[in-house]
Amino acid sequence: MSDTRALLTALREGEAVAPEAFKGFASGLADSSVSDAQAGAFAMVALLKGLTREQRVALTLAMRDSGDVLNWQLDRPVLDKHSTGGIGDCVSLLLAPALAACGAAVPMVSGRGLGHTGGTLDKLEAIPGFKTGLDEAEFKRIVTKGHLAIVSASANIAPADKRLYAIRDVTATVESLDLITASILSKKLAAGLGGLVLDVKTGSGAFMKTRKDARDLAQSLVNTANAAGCRTSALVTDMSQPLVPSLGNALEVAEVMRMLKDPKDSPLLSISAALGGVVLSDSGLSDTPQTGAEAIINAVQSGQAAEAFGRMVHAQGGPVRFVENWQRLLPEANNIRELRAPEAGYISAYAGEALGLAVVHLGGGRSVETDKVDPAVGLTELLPLGTYVNKGDPIARIHASRADQTKQAEAAVLHSITIGERPEIPTLIYERVS
Repeated sequence: MSDTRALLTALREGEAVAPEAFKGFASGLADSSVSDAQAGAFAMVALLKGLTREQRVALTLAMRDSGDVLNWQLDRPVLDKHSTGGIGDCVSLLLAPALAACGAAVPMVSGRGLGHTGGTLDKLEAIPGFKTGLDEAEFKRIVTKGHLAIVSASANIAPADKRLYAIRDVTATVESLDLITASILSKKLAAGLGGLVLDVKTGSGAFMKTRKDARDLAQSLVNTANAAGCRTSALVTDMSQPLVPSLGNALEVAEVMRMLKDPKDSPLLSISAALGGVVLSDSGLSDTPQTGAEAIINAVQSGQAAEAFGRMVHAQGGPVRFVENWQRLLPEANNIRELRAPEAGYISAYAGEALGLAVVHLGGGRSVETDKVDPAVGLTELLPLGTYVNKGDPIARIHASRADQTKQAEAAVLHSITIGERPEIPTLIYERVS
């Protein structure tokens, strides 16, 4: 079966499909010999009929192999972490240097903001001079020397996914579990990983709003990645409130720098340690997830993670002594407005998606792909769930580039925060999927 029409017919009729058929389809996506109509039909049949486990693995590997696949010759395990997206989620910026400090090489291929969620690349580009668009040779040089780089996917990494992703966006097939799995893993596996840990988020600030949906995605990702030869585990974690009290690119970098320079117990450190402990254990760099988590915490508390972060920033074009001077180097917004509670009560719920979109509308994200991101804008000092406030107490600070934006943001943020009865505080980590 070599042509796309035969592949589509077989999938529609529920017939067996050889892996070679997916290879031909992925190659056709990459070189445009597969038409938009055929790609759209494939996305729709995958959504409506679903793929078998074997078909999902074959599609993932075919999309991985549609471009370059990196091969590392290093004296240490090659590890990475991926998050399905949330608000105030800057775990990658803390965990990646901590993993490097614990003896791993971390060639992290990351993405930009998507919808209401922030993107690791956008956050790093808030650092003056930081370059995420490295060519393959420079990427490999930095990882080989410093064991850490965080970059955007080059045009030669999983080009079939870029094409299919755009088709999914305009054909209402984004939510296909099979296509989400293949999209995420084709890029990660093309980075030549030996181990991967996934942070699958659930709650109002995540794409997967229910624990069942998050668990289903975690199982799909873990099963597919392991079948493809990359040892992978996942944690299902809570995203019913921001992970850190700041949303926005430079503001989240600042949260990470405060943690690297003056570590304190926090949800950010707890989740980073748990994720790191799992992947260190899976790779043999620690005996158990618990000892791995302790190693991550020690890397942060000892300053080794900060040193690794600083080396990466300099290697990728940023300031030489960013870790020491970050407070005066990160951009700041011109207009800061304190948001006050309209009534007394407990912070009982966040409409996470609406909160994230409020930052996007300030300029901290993209409504369309061509929008320019303002790295300085966003929110700080958001209160955790369960905090009691009196009427008039500050509940957040809005950072905007223009004064008129603060009033618009004030209404949007207030609309996304519920003040009422004392809430049940959600568990930070729900389960591990291996």
